[in-house]
Amino acid sequence: MKTNPGRFFEDYRVGEVILHAVPRTLSGGERALYHALYPARGALHSSDEFARACGLAQSPMDDLITFHTVFGKTVPDISLNAVANLGYAEGRWLAPVWPGDTLQSQSTVIGVKQNSNGASGVVWVRTTGVNQHGVAVLDYVRWVMVKTRGTGPAPAPVVPQLAPSVAAEDLVIPQGLDFTRYDVTRAGEPHRWGDYAVGELIDHVDGVTIEEAEHMLATRLWQNTAKVHFDATQRPDGKRLIYGGHVISLARALSFNGLANAQLMVALNGGAHVNPCFAGETLRAWSQVLDKAETAAPGVGAIRLRLVATRHGAAPFDLRDSAGKYKSDVLLDLDYWALMPL
Repeated sequence: MKTNPGRFFEDYRVGEVILHAVPRTLSGGERALYHALYPARGALHSSDEFARACGLAQSPMDDLITFHTVFGKTVPDISLNAVANLGYAEGRWLAPVWPGDTLQSQSTVIGVKQNSNGASGVVWVRTTGVNQHGVAVLDYVRWVMVKTRGTGPAPAPVVPQLAPSVAAEDLVIPQGLDFTRYDVTRAGEPHRWGDYAVGELIDHVDGVTIEEAEHMLATRLWQNTAKVHFDATQRPDGKRLIYGGHVISLARALSFNGLANAQLMVALNGGAHVNPCFAGETLRAWSQVLDKAETAAPGVGAIRLRLVATRHGAAPFDLRDSAGKYKSDVLLDLDYWALMPL
C-alpha cells in the first residue's frame, strides 16, 4: 500500500521522534497572501525601513507565518485524523525568519491518553521548527484529539506536566532589536508599554466574517492536510471545521486596534480552541493585560496578553459561566508574550 491513511491514536508512542516532510522555502509571496487573508498591519512585519529603524536587517516574516508553516508540516504525521486541535503551551519564537529561509519541523511525542469513549485519544507533542542552518526558530507543545483505529491495544497513558507560562527572563529577543527610535506615528497608535496596566481590558471593536473560500486558501497555503478542515464528509453535520490557527491569526490581526505596538510575538504561554468555529460566523476579539516585564534590549518591553476570540453576539470580557465553564460563544483563549516599545 503506497498511500498514507494517516496515524491513529494507537500508533503513537511516548519518546518517538518524528521528522516531518516537506521542507518549505518562504518568500514575500507568503507575506502578501498572509496580509490578504488577515487584516494584519503590524509595522515591523510590513516595512523594511521601519524594521531597519528598529535595528533589524529587514522586515522579518510575520510570527504567525512561522507558526503556521511549522505547524502545517506536522499535520500529516500528528493530526491528519484529528477530531480537534485542543491547545498549546511552552511556546517560544527563538529566531526571526526572513524571506528566503527554508523551514522544516520535527516533533517528539511526550504524552498519550485514551478518552473514556474509546473512539479517540489525546496526543501531546513538542514540535521544533528549524531553518536551513539548523537554527531553531520556534518550539512549542500542542495536544490534539485523534481518532482511534479501534483495533489493537491503546498505549499506556502518560500526561506531561507543562509550565503554566514562559518566564519573562526566558523570552528570546531578536538580536539587534532596538526600540529607542520607534516611530509611533508610523506604527499607527501612540500607546507604549508604559501606557498599559496589568488587568486592563481592551475591546478591539472590529469584526470579520469568516469565509469558506478564504479558509480553504489558508489551509492550503500552510499545507494543513487535516481532513476535518477540507473534507465536509468528515463530520456528521457536513461542515468543515475552521483551522484553529486561522482563528488565531484573525484575532491577532483584529487586536491591532488597541495593541498596534505589540509588534512581535515571542512566547505562547498557553491556548485553547474552546469551541468549534465554522464559515459564516463573525469573529470579534478582546484582550486582557496579564503581566509586564522589562527586557535587556534598548527601549524594548515585554507585555503578556490574553487574547480571546468570540462569535458575533457575545459580550466582550464575558468568558465563563457561573460554573466556571467557557461560554458557548467563546472560540479561542490564547495567552502570549509580545514585545512593545517602552
